Amino acid sequence: MKKIVLTGGGTAGHVTPNIALLPRLKEEGYEVYYIGSYDGIEKKLISDYDIPYYGISTGKFRRYFDLKNFSDPFRVIKGYREAKKIMKQIKPDVLFSKGGFVSTPVVKAAGSLHIPCIIHESDMTPGLANKLCISTASKICCNFPETVSMMPTGKAVLTGSPIRKELSEGSKEAGLKLCGFTDEKPVIMVIGGSQGAMSVNQTVREALPKLLNNFQVVHLCGKDKMDNLMLNIEGYKQFEYIKEELKDIFAMADVVISRAGANAICEILELNKPNILIPLSIGSRGDQILNAASFEEQGYSVVIREEALDPNILTKQVIDVFNNREKYIETMKRSAQYNSIKKIIDLIKETSK
Repeated sequence: MKKIVLTGGGTAGHVTPNIALLPRLKEEGYEVYYIGSYDGIEKKLISDYDIPYYGISTGKFRRYFDLKNFSDPFRVIKGYREAKKIMKQIKPDVLFSKGGFVSTPVVKAAGSLHIPCIIHESDMTPGLANKLCISTASKICCNFPETVSMMPTGKAVLTGSPIRKELSEGSKEAGLKLCGFTDEKPVIMVIGGSQGAMSVNQTVREALPKLLNNFQVVHLCGKDKMDNLMLNIEGYKQFEYIKEELKDIFAMADVVISRAGANAICEILELNKPNILIPLSIGSRGDQILNAASFEEQGYSVVIREEALDPNILTKQVIDVFNNREKYIETMKRSAQYNSIKKIIDLIKETSK
């Protein structure tokens, strides 16, 4: 039986693609292990699965001044030694890294042991942790064609991002029932997320009088961001957060309004949902703006910049995307970023021979 070590952490976005690979890896007969930080979000998320988990010391890579910049390199060195010791025991055939600051010492340790490494970059431009790992990697999985051209020749592969299979197994009827909707009007799904979603939430609510003439709206607005004065509006349903039923909400959605985080837009692409992207422009390194621009250029999305967002523009674009939904669906079905799990599993099998 072949062995694979997965790594990645710091945010859920650096873990959930690894989780999406688990069913296929097990089907292919891989023995799976996970290396993450001692107490990061990856430890919590992986605990739901029957996988050996190993914690190591980690330090964050920062582009700004912080006193921890003086101590964290020593934590990274310690993590490198711990990861090397762990992998000497496991003896994996291949390492797959989803990035995040926890992954760098693991990738470097694997490289020192001549273990083939595959890294995955979600955004258009590589994050700092992945930049440090490029030289060690055997292959680099990319979400965007533009990223492939930035990488060393022969290393990069356009795969898209692995999406949990269950997201494609939702029930439209269950989604309508959950929200108290009918099947007489199409549904807009708004998934702003908890970070920086205030402007999206506000604009959607201001647009409701016009939107509800032709649509029903399900709004995943983020923790503590529900509007209690709008709880009983017919055709409008709010949730702070949805987990198990997310697949059903996606199944009933005709148009999705979303931020442009890499995992979010790859879910939209994999599910072929016509969409409007409103990239986060404040408090990020600009990756969402680049992600959204690429998706618009490839014909998958319509983009509204946050500074241009208002209820009238949003309403107009929703109607336009809905009326042209078949064009967007067909374009997404032809995408090279589609069916990413198969592409990545094939790459893992090829690399671990």
